[in-house]
Amino acid sequence: MKEVLIIEDDPEIINLLEIHLEDLSCTVTKAMDGKKGLDLALDQKPDLVILDISLPSMDGIEVCQKIRAVQNTPIIMLTAKSEEIDRVIGLEVGADDYITKPFSVREFIARVKAIFRRTKLIQESLNTESVSEMSFDDLSISVEKRKVGVAGKKIELSPKEFELLVLMASHPGKSYSRSDLLRIIWGYDFDGYEHTVNSHINRLRAKIEPDMNEPKFILTTWGVGYKFNEEL
Repeated sequence: MKEVLIIEDDPEIINLLEIHLEDLSCTVTKAMDGKKGLDLALDQKPDLVILDISLPSMDGIEVCQKIRAVQNTPIIMLTAKSEEIDRVIGLEVGADDYITKPFSVREFIARVKAIFRRTKLIQESLNTESVSEMSFDDLSISVEKRKVGVAGKKIELSPKEFELLVLMASHPGKSYSRSDLLRIIWGYDFDGYEHTVNSHINRLRAKIEPDMNEPKFILTTWGVGYKFNEEL
């Protein structure tokens, strides 16, 4: 049974979502403000968070950022706004999907089911396609412990940064397009949002590369995307 946390300040929307999530055999926890929702997310580590952007005490963007800093719980963001910038910001801070109000129940259920399927596939891919410990020069990766070190120094990576690194380090020399990485790591085809991959790669490089201008680990494959250096 999946555990879902709804962080939303509209009681009618909460009740609607709860009914249909329970039909999917999910157990539901609710919070009506951002701070309480964040505390529940960090304490309970649910299988999915449904997160409104406009919330009392702490907005959804900040809640998403704080969740993403410590765990990889899938997040579907809700908003009454339709501006493109809101979707971009939601994806940049780590949301897995994005629904604009008003939305149909059928669409919501389909998105939730898709998140659960993709989460399972991504986890299976990371578990089966990579060894538990990897070392390249002074870069060390522990998949099981989710730890990364460079020259003996612990490096703090976000969940998406870690998954990007593990995926590419598990297949040195294999080039991944930005669309490939969006599909595998984010689990969704966000056409036109390849810059999300670029920003995560840049942050990952800033944390693990000795020289950002001449990357040693994460290389650019011109005209394609990125790959992990197979010569290490």
